[in-house]
Amino acid sequence: MSAVHTGWVDDGVAHELPGLQLAWVDADAPAEGRSPAWLRERLRGLADRYSGARAVTMRREPVPAAYRAFSRHVGLDPDVDRPPVEAVVVERLMHGGFRSRGRVEDALLVGALETGVPLWALDASRVDGPLGVRAARDGERLGEGELAPDLPPGRLVVADARRPLAILLGAVAEGDGPAPGARRLRVFAVRVAGVPAVHVEEALWASLEALQA
Repeated sequence: MSAVHTGWVDDGVAHELPGLQLAWVDADAPAEGRSPAWLRERLRGLADRYSGARAVTMRREPVPAAYRAFSRHVGLDPDVDRPPVEAVVVERLMHGGFRSRGRVEDALLVGALETGVPLWALDASRVDGPLGVRAARDGERLGEGELAPDLPPGRLVVADARRPLAILLGAVAEGDGPAPGARRLRVFAVRVAGVPAVHVEEALWASLEALQA
């Protein structure tokens, strides 16, 4: 298994949001983009665990509750801008199951649903050095293309040594996520106060297992 790395957090952000942490692992990208039958079946099994009442009450469980509290702390309404795992569970209720979106997305979803810890993936070739969390600066964009959206100064982002790569607990920049032909991935998780470190490691391992089995 790949080593789990701990990301940096800007001093000002760490002071304002104690307990915030970022962790990642690097791994080979899967050869096939489509999920194998066993992985699609695993998603169906997880969908059964998040049906009906469980989907409604999960927000009161310790890990989902921690992400809801974090959202409020950074000025978001978790009933409108739902934390990532809650959002996919609500989608499951609307569609009657978790829809397969390809090997990488399905592997990330497995890790998130098993632990409550959200996961994202980047094309490792697009990353310059360690990942960390900081506030966006004046004039920064989410992505490198001409149409990349502007980032409001102060918005929390996941960044490398050069630029923002994702909004914290949000979207990855266009062109920086896994794409056909990517050879290496960087899978990362965001930990907030109240979430045990072991949950983060378990989420990363579960996603890697689903990627590489």
